[in-house]
Amino acid sequence: QVQLVQSGGGSVQTGGSLRLSCTASAYTASNYCMGWFRQAPGKEREGVARIYTSSGSTYYSDSVKGRFTISQDSAKNTLYLQINSAKPEDTGTYYCAADYGIEGTYCSRAYPVDFRSWGQGTQVTVSS
Repeated sequence: QVQLVQSGGGSVQTGGSLRLSCTASAYTASNYCMGWFRQAPGKEREGVARIYTSSGSTYYSDSVKGRFTISQDSAKNTLYLQINSAKPEDTGTYYCAADYGIEGTYCSRAYPVDFRSWGQGTQVTVSS
């Protein structure tokens, strides 16, 4: 499976912005479902954004729609998550994930268990 290495994250005040990066060890610009998940203490890991790399189709949870943007740089094998208008409820550990076997029609609702490659996680803290 492809290896994923994350960077970015940190602390930001409410309304601020952050960008997370996730670099893959192999070519992921075709036929990959990739996503960003987050996990707050005591809560389950939830999907916030996904992209099917072949088509570039993107999917967002209702809680982040209009504020977060998932994108890819195929030349760098890198996935990004731009966080704008951050809210305290965005606080958590963010993970990127990828899987070659998830079809495009399912990518929008793929669960954490469906992904076989994960980044190491990065903390995002939004203070009020």
